[in-house]
Amino acid sequence: MSRSVFYAFVPMLILLAITSSACVFSYFIALSFNDPTILRKLMIRLSQILLLLSIFPVSKWLGLNKEMLGYAPFKAMFKQFWRGFGLSLLILLPVFFTLNFLGIHSIDATKVWTLGWMAKKLGIAFGLALLIGIVEESVFRGLLLTSLRKYLSPFLALLISSIYYAGLHFLDSKSPVSEEMLSWNGSFQLLGEAYHNVFAMQDWTAFLALCAVGLFLGMLRLRGDTNLALCIGCHTGWVTLIRMSKSTMSVDLTTPYSFLVSHYDGVIGLLVAGWLLFSLVTYWLFTKIVKL
Repeated sequence: MSRSVFYAFVPMLILLAITSSACVFSYFIALSFNDPTILRKLMIRLSQILLLLSIFPVSKWLGLNKEMLGYAPFKAMFKQFWRGFGLSLLILLPVFFTLNFLGIHSIDATKVWTLGWMAKKLGIAFGLALLIGIVEESVFRGLLLTSLRKYLSPFLALLISSIYYAGLHFLDSKSPVSEEMLSWNGSFQLLGEAYHNVFAMQDWTAFLALCAVGLFLGMLRLRGDTNLALCIGCHTGWVTLIRMSKSTMSVDLTTPYSFLVSHYDGVIGLLVAGWLLFSLVTYWLFTKIVKL
């Protein structure tokens, strides 16, 4: 038990080191530009960059190569990506149909619907989603899940990596940054507030849904040794759909069924969490039946 707790908290220590370093670097950059308004964004972006770069030293330290992290040859990754992308549509489109049927989502009639406008929105959404998918899957289903599997059972590794994945989506400070905040104390005050927002669990339905997303993607990753691109494709598809939904749909949080979505993005929430967990249980039962 103590061994499991120890390895569960090691990623937290690494994360604290990364975000603290980003805090220091951001302070000096903002100070050099004499612009306190960029401090918060700098802290977020530098933390993301350092988190991604941490893959290389941590992998070398643990003796992990790219195959162990889930990377296949390019041609195989290309096929895996589009299989994952197709799976994401199969999984999430029923959620959007349900949200529209219940009146939570409706087509935004204020938009000027043209083919060019849709193509532009889709291109931007896909490009950003691809970047997010590559970065987050490389970190969470690549490095973190693989590292935890070296020391913990697959179930614990899957659960812990999913909790970290969900928690990091809330690692942010919403306080406006003034000139008084442009100091050592102010920088670390923002960092402390960001961690407080994670543990405060102010939007627990969104956290639960993101945990379910992490579990689902983690199960995809555990299906093979070099199938990380399958997770990247699925992640990219989901983010693309959610971003397109934001551009084309209006969200009504006053309906009797609004509890099914969260304020996080108007999509993820209890409906997504329940649907993904149902899919996971169905898949697990299917594998048990097939073995019989």
